[in-house]
Amino acid sequence: MAHTNIRENNMLHQMIKIVGFSVLLQLLCSNTVYAQIKVFACEPEWAALARALGGHAVKVHSATTAQQDPHHIQARPSLIAKVRRADLLVCTGAELEVGWLPLLLRKSGNAKIQPNSPGYFMTADHITLLEKPVVLDRSLGDIHAAGNPHFHFDPHRMLQIAHALTARLTKINAKNSGLYQQKLLQFSEQWQQAILKWKKRTQVLRGKRIVVSHNSWVYLSQWLGLVKVATLEPKPGIPPSSRHLSKVLGQLKQKPADMILYADYQNNKSARWLSQRTEIISIGLPYSVADEESLIHWFDRLLDRLLPVES
Repeated sequence: MAHTNIRENNMLHQMIKIVGFSVLLQLLCSNTVYAQIKVFACEPEWAALARALGGHAVKVHSATTAQQDPHHIQARPSLIAKVRRADLLVCTGAELEVGWLPLLLRKSGNAKIQPNSPGYFMTADHITLLEKPVVLDRSLGDIHAAGNPHFHFDPHRMLQIAHALTARLTKINAKNSGLYQQKLLQFSEQWQQAILKWKKRTQVLRGKRIVVSHNSWVYLSQWLGLVKVATLEPKPGIPPSSRHLSKVLGQLKQKPADMILYADYQNNKSARWLSQRTEIISIGLPYSVADEESLIHWFDRLLDRLLPVES
């Protein structure tokens, strides 16, 4: 009889353990499904920022890579599928994605991320943009009515966007507000320390004269104190002609620049042509974050490309 009771008690304990583990597993799974939100980022920099601020509470997909021109992306079926399932859209805005994002949104049919919805987040709406045109004239090239959209090269604006994005994550998923605030605090502390380090490292760059391939570097120039003296494109988005390059060559022979800058994803033929004839170094800069790279590491790598000029 005693052995029977012991056996029954052991079986009861085993059943309690199994039931308890099952309930715990269900709670964990349901909590994960509830807590984690899907973020569709148009560019890698916003994907990296969303991961830094969201931690395990977000699942992030980037529509583009650092080796693509964000102006010109195809609205592929795979991207439409990703947008259709997204809870939050994080993009640059300021017409950077005007050639493909509206089509993605329209075909997705996802009401959560349409304009004026909580899930629609354009980073340009939360900062002040430079180079806002006084006159809108498409004959002047690929100009952006709201201003220059390449502001991810300014770490101070990135910090402003981090605060705004945290607020939006909290609005969409209030359950994880504590996590988002903790991640923002951690990011802010590390980012401000990095800014101080970058400021010290880049003092030698202040006043350096640059030639740019496309006008992507206005925010970088403002931050580092670089001075743009020429642009290889005769108009924004228009490939340089031989005539225009000859004009720039003549200008640089009179007043030489210190470096020619272009984005890694761009064709560097014109930059190399000019560099060979002027002996001005041409430098390809990483336009955005590489896969699995943090924003801080990307900025470090960007500055490493510029600083060897001084060695």
